[in-house]
Amino acid sequence: MESGPLQVLTIPTSPYPDQRPGVNGLRKKVYVFQTRRNYLHNFIQSIFSSIDLPDRQGSTMVVGGDGRFFNRPAVEVIVQMAAANGIGRLIIGHHGVMSTPAISCVIRKYKAIGGIILTASHNPGGPDGDFGIRFNTANGGPAKETITNKIFQLSRTIVEFAICPGLRVDLKNLGKQTFDLENKFKPFTVEIVDPVESYANLMRNIFDFAALKELLSGENHINIRLDAMHGVVGPYVRRILCDELGCSASSAINCVPMEDFGGQHPDPHPMYATDLVDSMRDQQFDFGAAFDGDGDRNMILGKHGLFVAPSDSVAVIADNVFCIPYFQRTGVRGFARSMPTSTALDRVAKATKIDLYETPTGWKFFGNLMDAGMLSLCGEESFGTGGDHIREKDGLWAVLAWLSIISTKRQSVEEILKEHWLKYGRNYFTRYDYEDVDIDAACDMMEDLEILITDKSFVKQRFAVEDKIYQVEKADNFEYTDPADSTISRNQGLRIIFSDGSRIIYRLSGTGAEGATVRIYIDSYEKELIFEETQVMLAPLATIALKISQLHRRTGRSGPSVIT
Repeated sequence: MESGPLQVLTIPTSPYPDQRPGVNGLRKKVYVFQTRRNYLHNFIQSIFSSIDLPDRQGSTMVVGGDGRFFNRPAVEVIVQMAAANGIGRLIIGHHGVMSTPAISCVIRKYKAIGGIILTASHNPGGPDGDFGIRFNTANGGPAKETITNKIFQLSRTIVEFAICPGLRVDLKNLGKQTFDLENKFKPFTVEIVDPVESYANLMRNIFDFAALKELLSGENHINIRLDAMHGVVGPYVRRILCDELGCSASSAINCVPMEDFGGQHPDPHPMYATDLVDSMRDQQFDFGAAFDGDGDRNMILGKHGLFVAPSDSVAVIADNVFCIPYFQRTGVRGFARSMPTSTALDRVAKATKIDLYETPTGWKFFGNLMDAGMLSLCGEESFGTGGDHIREKDGLWAVLAWLSIISTKRQSVEEILKEHWLKYGRNYFTRYDYEDVDIDAACDMMEDLEILITDKSFVKQRFAVEDKIYQVEKADNFEYTDPADSTISRNQGLRIIFSDGSRIIYRLSGTGAEGATVRIYIDSYEKELIFEETQVMLAPLATIALKISQLHRRTGRSGPSVIT
């Protein structure tokens, strides 16, 4: 207990016009939070003010981040402002660090009213990198648009914030710390917890750890390679896969979290997870996986570096869902994918007669369906996969799901994939990212593109590239009516759907810290199994996508920054 009551101050401030949270919260360069006076304080106050005082007074909230540069000072400010805004208890990850899936788990475990996540996910870290802040609600998932809009409106009109500047919290020692405040909100408690154990306990209740231990360390064990990319998930990998399931310490690489992710781009993508890709190219390892900065995304690799597309990954898990004991107990209430994600999952849903939902991009849409008891398993093409055990995508859960399938079927990743494609056919899928595009040029291009494709004359048009001919069957700006609460989300991406089921999708992404990211998604289905490179198979559709949009001319970009 502190020796005396701590003073609560109200500090005048001025608003900033650019604090609109995107799909994944507010993301900016670190220097924005460091150099703009009260920039961090304004946004945190707007989060607290979005919660009615009777609801937040004496309530519990969770705080944690991916450990990137500026994480610790941001946690300290949040603690001081939470105390001054009437929060009764904060549950904080050890050293202020907690993976995004673990935060969702802890929010639900402690029945908190929400949580503040400090992460820019797969974006670079360090002093010159990115920083982000996201608010998750009581279900453990990202706040809905009505809440993020409210936060944004508050940020535009803020004139003051409340803070307890004398409050100092020890993030290094586990346990409770209690503080007496010089206002009606007291006492204020901070509890430093080990989030790895809470998350590990949840995984024990989902998967058969005895079977996984036999797979990973038994007499005929497989050899795996897991790359945490110096992100937050490293200690989780060590604790669960190495300490508990028996993998050798050398199976887990880059597992020490670093503020700058070791100078890496913490994105589980073949372009960035080069340590893993290089080590998988020989026959030493049977299974590989990488994770992003905050642990919610994953990449799956087979022997020789065989890449499992995220769209295929969720479809394979869905087709083998009862290899996971959790689903044997709960059953499966529905599958879902984001609209840009390939339709591979749709074919599994149709064959198994399980409902399939196509949602806009953003995990909050999945969470709403889960809360309504309509959804059990879902995925996004952007390396996100998850179940209804929490309300976030979950990279380590996806790895344990794949290992459960391998354990049950006693097949390699390649054999599982080939069997799946023989059964359902194959969706060839790619995504082109044009990053840091001038936002005005990007918006103008998208507006003109929408006018073009939604004109009645566009439907039935035919496009020929070499010996391929594609006829437009449908074109629109995707609109989603949530079957759980009937809310409508408009302008979620421009779709061109051809008569053979092929699709071209255009979206502006909100995950960058600067400029705009234009994304083009291309999806093509082949019933017969063809072993050809994805980019070769999709080259005709890529040509059509660029011709229709005139993207190179409109944005001044000659090629994509990233190809997935």
